[in-house]
Amino acid sequence: MTRIAVLSDIHGNLAALETVAAEIRREKPDAVLVAGDLVLNGPDPNGCVDALRLLESEGALIVSGNTDIAVGDFDYGAAYPQYQDGVPEVITAAAEWAHDELGDGQLDWLRRLPSERRMRTADDTLVLLVHASPGSQTRGFDQALDASVIYERAAGTDARVICVGHTHIPEVRDLGWKVIVNDGSCGYVFDGDPTASWAMATIANGEVDVVIRRTPFDALSVASAISARGLPGDVYRAATVRTGKLVR
Repeated sequence: MTRIAVLSDIHGNLAALETVAAEIRREKPDAVLVAGDLVLNGPDPNGCVDALRLLESEGALIVSGNTDIAVGDFDYGAAYPQYQDGVPEVITAAAEWAHDELGDGQLDWLRRLPSERRMRTADDTLVLLVHASPGSQTRGFDQALDASVIYERAAGTDARVICVGHTHIPEVRDLGWKVIVNDGSCGYVFDGDPTASWAMATIANGEVDVVIRRTPFDALSVASAISARGLPGDVYRAATVRTGKLVR
């Protein structure tokens, strides 16, 4: 049996990350997977990088998300391909702020993160970790997608278990031949529950069991810190953290 903790979409929310990390350490899973979008939007990107590097030193596998590309290198075309006429200032201003908050070593670490990682469980089950979907940091497993698109994206890997984030809404999809584990969002969830969302997957003898976990954190303090920063869009970001619903 292999127990795997999955988290993603921390978005600079150190309070949420620290509470989830503490709970994961108490659970003592066999592996910890972090599916990207680590620093943009929240008030403490450098604290999040330091906490994630500590998790990595303890064995966690971590990949980059699309917003990490925006913060690390300002490659907005890669990070936000949906904006054909230019990325809005609310995004670029937040990315530039987060970039400036990070030290050189932290930026180097963020830039070096791979887009995908793989692991084998005790029963030789292949697990893929990626931010959105196999081969992509921007094309996610959105709930509204047609089933044929979901199957097409899932077919982009031989992995039996695909661990992702990106949508900020927790969901487990058992396709029969594959299981998609979307942990939701540790620091910036959109499902109306203003707690940190993550997942614990148990894999044994080819069977996959996944439980979505919710961990409370001080959402009001994080929202207040975002509001006090005063960047374009911060009033909406603060409301999103406070309510657990996307506000824009």
